[in-house]
Amino acid sequence: MGGNGGGGSSSRRSLGDLSSLEQKAKQALSPDRRNVFISFAFEDIDDVTMLRGQAKNENNDLEFVDRSLHEPYDSKNADYIRSKLSDRINQTSVTVVYLTSDAAQSKWVQWEVQKSIELGKTVIATHSKNAIPASIPKWITDNKIEVVPWNGLAKKLDTL
Repeated sequence: MGGNGGGGSSSRRSLGDLSSLEQKAKQALSPDRRNVFISFAFEDIDDVTMLRGQAKNENNDLEFVDRSLHEPYDSKNADYIRSKLSDRINQTSVTVVYLTSDAAQSKWVQWEVQKSIELGKTVIATHSKNAIPASIPKWITDNKIEVVPWNGLAKKLDTL
C-alpha cells in the first residue's frame, strides 16, 4: 500500500483551475488589450526585462510579445527566424523598439522595424535616460518613428 501517486486531484480544484484559465483567456481576448512586440538587442535583455514588468502593472492593458535571438542575422537559420518573427509581429498591433547603441547597430532590430512597417504596424522607439544612443539611427528617422522616453511609453501607447 502506499505510494505517493502524482495524479488525481479533486474535481472542485479542477473546476477552479478551469474557471481561472477561462478568465485569463477572456482577458487576453479583450478588445482593449494591446499586444506589443518588443524589438531589442540581446545585450539589453536586463533593461527589457524591466520593461516587460511594466506590462504586469494592473493599470496597463499591455501584453508584450518578444523573443530574443541568438542567431547572427545571416546565419543558416535566418530565413526560418525571419518567418517566425514575421508571424509574431503580425499578431501584434505595435512594435516598440528599445533604442540603445547596441540596438542602433543591430541588423535584426532594423529588420524587425522594417517588417513591422511592411505589415502596417505602428512603431515607436523608446529609451531609458541612461541608454539612449549618441545618435538616432537613420532607419528610425527616415521612417519618422517617434522616439519617446521610457517613462512616457505607457502614456503614448494609451493614445494609439
